[in-house]
Amino acid sequence: MDLKTILDAVVLGIVEGATEFVPVSSTAHLLLAARLLGFHSASGAFEVLIQLGAILALVSVYAARLWQLVTDLPRDRRTRRFALGVIVAFLPAAILGVLFHQVITEVFFRSITLICVALIVGGIALLILDRMTLTARCSNIMDFPLRLTLGIGLFQCLALIPGVSRSGATIAGALILGTDKRSAAEYSFFLAMPTMAGAFAYDLYKNIDSINGGAALVIAVGFVVSFLAALVVVRGFLDFVGRHGFALFAWWRIAVGAAGLAAAFFFGGQTSETAYASLGRPVAIELAVGPEAIEVGRQDRLEAGRLDADAGKGAALGDRHL
Repeated sequence: MDLKTILDAVVLGIVEGATEFVPVSSTAHLLLAARLLGFHSASGAFEVLIQLGAILALVSVYAARLWQLVTDLPRDRRTRRFALGVIVAFLPAAILGVLFHQVITEVFFRSITLICVALIVGGIALLILDRMTLTARCSNIMDFPLRLTLGIGLFQCLALIPGVSRSGATIAGALILGTDKRSAAEYSFFLAMPTMAGAFAYDLYKNIDSINGGAALVIAVGFVVSFLAALVVVRGFLDFVGRHGFALFAWWRIAVGAAGLAAAFFFGGQTSETAYASLGRPVAIELAVGPEAIEVGRQDRLEAGRLDADAGKGAALGDRHL
């Protein structure tokens, strides 16, 4: 395994862990970073498993609280309502993600322009929300009513558009619907657990045939780095948002989106296809490469082999007639 591939895995692991739970779109950043590095994943294994590292980092930070929720669930009505609210918020995007999986992966994720425009529009929306004077009616996630959690879940569906950001959509939705900034960010964390775990399981199932152990070292490096980067971000994000709001993330989105559009303009049509092919990350809500592409390539190679064989047979028959 060459040193550059290991370094690429480190960089992409940092990108995944640092961007997964903040409102900047980890998909957009991974895709653009992979394009910049010239990183090629032979299968979806690398991208699937480094995402799992970020999920585990979030679970480890909230392990004590999650255990408390589990133990309180049978006897505490408030805890049961909170758990039901998370399920209600999770379902809309999960259902739409499965129903429109092919459109999302084969149309949306092939357009660098769409992704970069989504980054910029989402950044502008965050700036506007950050400067608006909104009345916070809910500040404790345990007391979010079901209609509020359903609304947040519907906003999460916007993340089916690459570049929107799952956390950005849920945080923006929560703020509009009447929460404060800290509780909006915290609820986004809890909603991320079933959403990301479900996306991980679904895409692992869809791409299991393309996963092998050939790149174990690269996967291990990306997994560990993603875990550590996400650990740092999750621990500091709530306090940062409470003090400074979302303006920094908004401006970052706008800058990255503008840079991506500039690259798409200068490099033309090759940018979207090459960038898409270079990443191949299977995630139901924020990116996927289906096994259909692998099968199409295999069929193309078989057809090419058949044509070569027919051409050789024709040439031999021609020689025989001479």
